Amino acid sequence: MPLDLNNRPVAGRVAALNARYRHHSATAVLEHALKDADLGRVALISSFGAESVVLLHLVSVIAPETPVLFIDTRMLFRETLDYQRELAESLNLCDIRTIRANPARMAFEDPDGTLHQFNTDACCALRKVEPLERALSKFDGWITGRKRFQNAERGTLDFFENEDDRRIKVNPLAHWGREDLEEYMVNNRLPRHPLVAKGYPSIGCAPCTSPVKPGEDPRAGRWRGSQKTECGIHFVNGKPVRNRQENAA
Repeated sequence: MPLDLNNRPVAGRVAALNARYRHHSATAVLEHALKDADLGRVALISSFGAESVVLLHLVSVIAPETPVLFIDTRMLFRETLDYQRELAESLNLCDIRTIRANPARMAFEDPDGTLHQFNTDACCALRKVEPLERALSKFDGWITGRKRFQNAERGTLDFFENEDDRRIKVNPLAHWGREDLEEYMVNNRLPRHPLVAKGYPSIGCAPCTSPVKPGEDPRAGRWRGSQKTECGIHFVNGKPVRNRQENAA
């Protein structure tokens, strides 16, 4: 990492990276950007969810030494935990780091595990946002599996984003469609998350995720019945994305 990286504004580095890799493929973005001086030290954040295997496989082929941060909220589906172990072994990922909430904070703020029932934002902050923020403090950027097709809020994603002038967010699959993901998984014979076949195209914590009916938005099963569409770990214009009302403001 260049010694003067911290003295170079994130916004300028993001603009340079987007200009440099604007016409590159997802593979090229990962292969070259991970070594780019404007990016710095990065980690891959993975939920080991419905589509996670594509990005995990790409990274395992291109840069298997890349740290992979897995947030275990302790409310995940058993299928997700089993799938995580399966992929870690089959893809030969050599630096998976499991991130969890501070036990003392958990005991104080959610002693009986019911916080999600009356304050989903607080639960996500406790179990996901704060643990990830601590883990990311050692990195200059992070790789996500976000894609434009997933919902309206993600419809204008670039390969590189400025996260509140603190870090760079890398979205190598931003321009991929659902058919691209499907083709990649079939061509590479990648194992699917077992819950996908049961109607879960987007998978989060068990208490806050439900099956999706045909024709519904793929993320309709996340926090169903509320305005919430994101857990809060992603930022738009410096603000955590939490629900449609905030995005419209």
